[in-house]
Amino acid sequence: MDQLQILFGSKTAAEVLLFVAAYDSGHAARIAKTFGSPLSGIQRQLLKFETNGILVSRLIGKTRVFEFNPRNVTARNLKQFLLQELDIMPHDRYQNYFCQRQRPRRTGKALA
Repeated sequence: MDQLQILFGSKTAAEVLLFVAAYDSGHAARIAKTFGSPLSGIQRQLLKFETNGILVSRLIGKTRVFEFNPRNVTARNLKQFLLQELDIMPHDRYQNYFCQRQRPRRTGKALA
């Protein structure tokens, strides 16, 4: 991830883009919690990427969810690049950040 920090200019920018590429979408609070980063920095990066057309957002209830802009060729190519970076990422780092449960658990289901 060090090379991505250099490429994107900050650790927060690299985290945001990797998260959105790995999960296809994400919201600021979830990204901040995953990496232990300040929420305000994550929000700033998401807004910057949305303003420049790399990401698009939509509201789901009260939560603003971001994803790569499918109409932007650069965004599509960037997503493919990031997915390739995720493929070569060390297994332990990938497990820590990009293998989180996404679906809700059924009510009353016992934890394994």
